[in-house]
Amino acid sequence: MRYHEFYIGQRFRTKSLTLTKEDITRFATEFDPQYMHLDEDKATQGRFNGIIASGIQTLAVSFKLWVETGSYGDDVIAGTAMNNIRFMKPVYPEDELHTIVEVTALREKLNETGIVTVMLTTFNDKDEKVFEGELSVLVNK
Repeated sequence: MRYHEFYIGQRFRTKSLTLTKEDITRFATEFDPQYMHLDEDKATQGRFNGIIASGIQTLAVSFKLWVETGSYGDDVIAGTAMNNIRFMKPVYPEDELHTIVEVTALREKLNETGIVTVMLTTFNDKDEKVFEGELSVLVNK
């Protein structure tokens, strides 16, 4: 979508994605090798009672689900900012995630582009909010 096709308050809902234990450990092995993502015995003794997904993985899944809606299409130029990133609840193996995306700000630029800011809010299959964060991108007018 081009800049002028977005409007404040516009909402989108993504498809769902289920994170398996293998997805969680594969991601953590490469990008966040902490015990709560990799060591089932130690994680079970901790505050989450088992392995949980990395917050960075939850953020990445949320972004992936949003991009896969195709809303930006080929009009997106580049990301410009991520702000107010919050991880509210842990994501466990077999949690099914979906993201609600709301346009929260629009800022025109002089060079035939504009900045679109959206709030990504991700929920698990129990309808619990697990992640929230703002994403701004530069798009063509």
